[in-house]
Amino acid sequence: MENKRFILEVRELTKKLGSRTVVDRLNLRIEEGEIYGFLGKNGSGKTTTIRMITGLVHPDAGEVRICGYDLKSQFKAAISLVGAIVETPAFYAQLTAYDNLKLTANLLPGVTRHRVEEVLTIAGLSERTRDKVGSYSLGMKQRLGIACALLNRPKLIILDEPTNGLDPQGMKEIKELIVQLASEHGISFLISSHLLRDIEQICTMAGIIRNGKLIAECDVRQLRASREEPIAIAASEPMHAIRSKATTLEQFYFDMTEGGAGND
Repeated sequence: MENKRFILEVRELTKKLGSRTVVDRLNLRIEEGEIYGFLGKNGSGKTTTIRMITGLVHPDAGEVRICGYDLKSQFKAAISLVGAIVETPAFYAQLTAYDNLKLTANLLPGVTRHRVEEVLTIAGLSERTRDKVGSYSLGMKQRLGIACALLNRPKLIILDEPTNGLDPQGMKEIKELIVQLASEHGISFLISSHLLRDIEQICTMAGIIRNGKLIAECDVRQLRASREEPIAIAASEPMHAIRSKATTLEQFYFDMTEGGAGND
């Protein structure tokens, strides 16, 4: 049997706000080079989960492991392997792309000038590195954000709505960059998005969170391949373990969430 290498392992992750359980014993694993779509309604617990994985919020129970490192007890080692854009990337508009990244690089051990130039090239910005970021389109700023996340050579990149607000060309460039980084560099992605068709086009796996619970997962590659045959759906709760007749991720999502309501 092939040994799978899990870059991210989330076990029984729980977070309460007062008497309300926002994330409820959530379990999630992402393999090396996997692009995982994290789906759910507003208030379903997605953002809180992401903030716990990035160390911005402390869980009440459970654990997060990144490449085997425990985020709580081995925080420095674990978080050094993560790059994230949790909100819209912010840069100094009057500085060049290179100078913006150099400022971040100065805060990271071992990140050289060569690495700054390298990530700008990977992000497709090599011809605009000396231009001020204020002249960049939204799509270019998003690619610059991914370049910034690449500086410390992460094994996992977390993106929150990476194509939100982009024009079609910007969306295409971001999706192509994500697929390239996964396939050529072995980087794993956890992507939160409401744009189901975008997720279906680039993700290898998808999971749906509702009321703080991961209620179902599916292999998106299998979903794309089996347009006529029902596919098996894994779930953390037996009541949700079914065979779905969905032929698109959108249909699968609404089949799983119809009638559900989220937490704040």
